[in-house]
Amino acid sequence: MTDTTVLAFRQPGAIADPLTEILRQGARELLAQAIEAEVCAHLEAHTHLKTDAGLQRIVRHGHGPEREILTGIGPVPVRRAKTRDRGADGAEPVRFFSAILPRFARRAPLVDAVLPILYLRGVSSGDMAEALQALVGADAGSLSAPHISLARSAG
Repeated sequence: MTDTTVLAFRQPGAIADPLTEILRQGARELLAQAIEAEVCAHLEAHTHLKTDAGLQRIVRHGHGPEREILTGIGPVPVRRAKTRDRGADGAEPVRFFSAILPRFARRAPLVDAVLPILYLRGVSSGDMAEALQALVGADAGSLSAPHISLARSAG
């Protein structure tokens, strides 16, 4: 007899969930639009700055490499917009820093806020990555015990 009552356990990243994929795509598009609006506001705020040749001093300078930000709905790929100051001439160069997407951020602040809560609930550092994988998907593997210990001591 080949009937079995054992069901295979699916990992969160292995489940085909069209709703989550739509949410991630929407989050990616909204984040790109928000960063674009930030860059436009930065460029507009500095339109009065000109080079010696009369050109705009602060200009777009492409995007940084794509990276994933770990969020509550899983990883969301994003590209950081960059600007260039092409004529500071000894003055302090004008730089663009996104308030929405910090330069080296890899996780949303909400994910970092969950770490101390899980610790206080009794989840040990060794089990933390596994618990977060269940919450935010298989790509939470970047959360190692040292990251968790640092977040716990900072929180």
